[in-house]
Amino acid sequence: MVEKGMDFEPNPGSEPIIDLRSDPYFMGEALRQAQRAYAADEVPIGAVITHKGRVIARAFNQVEQLVDATAHAEMLAITQAESVIGNWRLSECELFVTKEPCPMCAGAIVHTRLARVVFGCPDAKGGGAGGFFNILQSPNLNHQCEITPGVRLDECRDLLRSFFGEKRRAASSLGLNAPL
Repeated sequence: MVEKGMDFEPNPGSEPIIDLRSDPYFMGEALRQAQRAYAADEVPIGAVITHKGRVIARAFNQVEQLVDATAHAEMLAITQAESVIGNWRLSECELFVTKEPCPMCAGAIVHTRLARVVFGCPDAKGGGAGGFFNILQSPNLNHQCEITPGVRLDECRDLLRSFFGEKRRAASSLGLNAPL
């Protein structure tokens, strides 16, 4: 459709140059949060929650800083989103997180009824969204959510590998066995 006063159609037959509502875009926002975690010497996992295409919550792991085993990026983002929405039900929201949620976070995701979870890299040893368990789509629970795995997988995985590689090298240089 040509706008009034224009004699051509902008970007005829093409998609927008940058889709600010795309999964890769929002995962980029989550990656920025993960980088904040890395800088704070936390496991570099970041999360954002969107509502109708707008970011309403941002968080990164703060387990060490807050001395709180539940201070995962997903849990902190869920708390923020509930405050913004004014309700614990997040049924019109989507979570973007750099690593597959653990079972604790997956339980909170089901409880808050998030519509969809998009994650970067899977966690075969402890993931709660299909890697080890699939809590998010368990037919025995009162809610199931859509799962989109592997968005910006390489970037998400590389950030975690870099972090844990540094931790192993530091422990090795001190003669310690790093359980990481």
